[in-house]
Order: sequence, then C-alpha cells, then structure tokens
Amino acid sequence: MDIQTIQGNSASMLGLAVQQTMESGCVDLAWQAGVNYFFSYGIGNSPIVNDLKQLLRRHRESVIVATGSEKREISHWQEYVEQVQQTLDIDTIDVLFAEYVSPTDDWQQVKALADQLYRWKSEGVIRYVGITTHNRAIAQQLIQESLCDVLMHRYNMAHRKAEETVFPMAEAAKIPVVAFTSTRWGTLLQKPTDWPTAPPTVSDCYRFGLYQPAIRLVLTAPKTPKTLEDNLAALTSPPMSEHEVMHWRQFGDLVYGSGQDSFETSWP
Repeated sequence: MDIQTIQGNSASMLGLAVQQTMESGCVDLAWQAGVNYFFSYGIGNSPIVNDLKQLLRRHRESVIVATGSEKREISHWQEYVEQVQQTLDIDTIDVLFAEYVSPTDDWQQVKALADQLYRWKSEGVIRYVGITTHNRAIAQQLIQESLCDVLMHRYNMAHRKAEETVFPMAEAAKIPVVAFTSTRWGTLLQKPTDWPTAPPTVSDCYRFGLYQPAIRLVLTAPKTPKTLEDNLAALTSPPMSEHEVMHWRQFGDLVYGSGQDSFETSWP
C-alpha cells in the first residue's frame, strides 16, 4: 500500500511535522519544495495551523493531512475529529494516528480504538488508519493483527534494530512506515569526542532513513524557515550509497554506546 493524496499522487519522501511553535512560512516553503505530507501534533489556532488551512483551501486534493492523539477514549476521538475538520475546514482526514502505543496500554482498548478508526475509514471520515509506537514488539503485533494501514515508528542512525524485526514484517504486509526522530532529537548532529570526522547533516539523517525500503517517508520538524531550507536538501540529494550507510552506522553505534541514554530508557 502506498500513501497517496486524494488526487492519487504519492506522498513526498519528506513530511513536515507542523508544531504550534513553528514560525509562519514553513508550510508554504515546504509545499513549494515538493512536500505534500503535513503531520500536525494536535490542532490549535496558531498561525502555522492557519497557514496549513490556507494551503488546503487552494490544494486540498493534492495535500495529505495527517494528525492524531495520545488519548484512548472513543469520546475524545469523536471530539478531536470534529475539531480537525472544523479548524482546517476539511471533510476528510487523510491519515489519523493513534499515537504512542506503549507497553502500559490496555491492548483491548487499543484494538477497540483501531476498530473505531476503521469504521471512520469505511464511512469516508478518514482515508488511512495510522498507529505510532516507539516499541518494536508492539509494532510487530500491530502488523501481525492488521491494526493499521500506516505505521509511524522511530528510526535513526543510532536506533536501527527495527531493520531486523519491524521493517521486514511491514514490507511483507505492505504497510508503509513513516519514520520519526531521524536526528535523535538533534543529538546525531553533534560530534562525539571519539569521532574523527564531521557529524552528519540533517539531510544525511533523513537520507539514512530513506535508504530503508520499508520507510515511505521521514518527518522533519524545523522551527524556522531557515532551518527548513537546510532540511529540504534531502529531497534533492541522491540516495545514500552503501559506503555512506556503513560510515553512518559506525557513527550511530558510537552515539548509542551502551544504550543507557535517556533517549533509549525513556522510550523503550
């Protein structure tokens, strides 16, 4: 399965993660560069959300709108869907994610929520059912039980175990993966003391993720148009070579270390 616009065009390799603190101008800049996938962490009345609304007024059938919530109660979701529809002035949400499913979740509640999302899909309220998780075992179970159309999962140079467990299953099930935390919250852009050369650029981090066949797109979450300009280089850069991949794997191993950093322990 591919992620497509209403018009039938494929999702861009880079998606913009719209945040309330993002400066105005990022949505238009991303769109002009070829980005058609816009994911929003919640929907408020910020200037950047208004920018997205204006883009949708002009190009609704060419834009993929993705959003979600961490809540599990169906009553909350009904309110949230209506909020998104009203705020963005749209009838259909392209991808709706049940966010951050974790080991502490009640699995029956997760399944009930997935059932509700699929009901909305059959009614045309949403087009793709998405689920987000940091946890590889949960990602595998979601795929095995066919609980989503799109899987959002963390992956980066230092966090690669999904290559062995999650990605082969996703490919076999034809479930596209949206990768996030590509820069590991920015820490991959810093040079470790023991690393002999320059650290990766943001574009390197995105290209590393896109090297994986299972990954359909990676998310970028800049705060300013200037930062976004740098990030958009991933759209025009060539695919990463095998030599580059091996180089950045070694870098990722150094950053990961013993795996006791808060990035690993706080998000198992």
